[in-house]
Amino acid sequence: MTIMRDVRTSPRARAWVMVIAVAGGLAIAVADTTATRTLQDAPQQPSEVAVVISGDPGTPPRYAVPDFVAMNPEAADVAKTISQVLWDDLAFEREFYLIPRDTYSTIPTARTAGQIPFASWRELGADGVIFGSVQRTGNNVRVEIRLFNIRTQQSVFSKEYTGTATNPRLFAHIASDEIHQQQRSLRGVARTKLAFSSDRNRERVGGTVQNRDVKEVYVSDYDGANSRRITANRQLNIMPVWSPDARSVAYTSYRRGYPDLFIAMIYDGVQQEPTKGGTQNWLPMFSPDGTRIAFTSSRDGNAELYIMNRDGSGIRRLTNHPAIDTTPTWSPTGTQIAFTSDRAGQPQIYVIGADGLNLRRLTTAESYADRPTWSPAPFNEIAFAAQTGPGYDVKIYDLATGVTRQITFGEGSNESPAYSPNGRHLAFTSTRTGRGVQVYTIGRDGRGLKQVTREGNNYTPSWSN
Repeated sequence: MTIMRDVRTSPRARAWVMVIAVAGGLAIAVADTTATRTLQDAPQQPSEVAVVISGDPGTPPRYAVPDFVAMNPEAADVAKTISQVLWDDLAFEREFYLIPRDTYSTIPTARTAGQIPFASWRELGADGVIFGSVQRTGNNVRVEIRLFNIRTQQSVFSKEYTGTATNPRLFAHIASDEIHQQQRSLRGVARTKLAFSSDRNRERVGGTVQNRDVKEVYVSDYDGANSRRITANRQLNIMPVWSPDARSVAYTSYRRGYPDLFIAMIYDGVQQEPTKGGTQNWLPMFSPDGTRIAFTSSRDGNAELYIMNRDGSGIRRLTNHPAIDTTPTWSPTGTQIAFTSDRAGQPQIYVIGADGLNLRRLTTAESYADRPTWSPAPFNEIAFAAQTGPGYDVKIYDLATGVTRQITFGEGSNESPAYSPNGRHLAFTSTRTGRGVQVYTIGRDGRGLKQVTREGNNYTPSWSN
């Protein structure tokens, strides 16, 4: 997809693609519809003023997103998808109040920006309204999206996008992220991806004593759409993690009969095997700059933490204790690592310097704490799963104050938290519906719960940048 014109500004070009995973000797390439976007400056129109739309004091601005106009019959389905997905994307960050669409079904649809019935929108209490139009020629699509200030009747955001109709959701994702950036100075997550492990194909691992379900690695949009399988070796492929540049996925695979680490690279389809077999290695985690990987290994006889360069060189042992040390997660600066250890008798969360010094225990009030995940800056906290009765709940430890708060409360078992790249949300797994293990997202304040997966059982989500 290429954005041809931005009437106000020209941010950096970015490329977005899905991952390629290679497993069991089979390369599975999954490409998104888009590649590169280029922007060119255009003269600002007199009616377009760069201004932030505000709501009433103490309340977020109220936005309306009516159906987009299909400029020809072939564009109808694309127009409907884009407007619906944009509504959802804008609502996700909770920076705007999205007026329910059924409340403005009687407001006339404007076929041009000049026909927008501002008085009707003002009566509804809207602060901003988004006008969109879609033109389709064959598989090529041109989309115009404009945000109008209801009070001034001026356009404050105006973009034109061109691309293919293969994935119309992507037009909405890009627009949502750019509106959040322009209006709220916030990095949105609409274009990000989730990676997770799933048994949804209901296959069984063959040739083993245990009767185990096959688990493959899948990737989806942040909201669960466009879910695609990216491994296919009919073994256990679990605990995927994104590289910081979202160009690679590392995961643990039992393709050799024991756990080992693999990295699936995106653009060239090459699979890396940094630990090169022969020892048991699992739970990889990229450093913030992507040059190193922390992982767990039993290569010296006990489950300890190790750090290596991305290519597998320079392996060094980080912990040295008879207990089990596992699930490493890096601090945003790359100078510390949080992990789980049962060295006190039950699994608890610890922090150690990346140089192996300054070990300290974080969780003291939990009977069982596991799967830490370090938040991105500017937040300074670690989320983890804690046992709360028969199941688990997600809690967050504030590193500045030492205070722990709980964000899920006993609905099923809630585990494996993973932060969004802006730190405002977490993905996690839960059994709350009684229909297996599913992936959910939730705000770091415990609000905005959304179910992401619904098919099979799904585990250990990772959220891309």
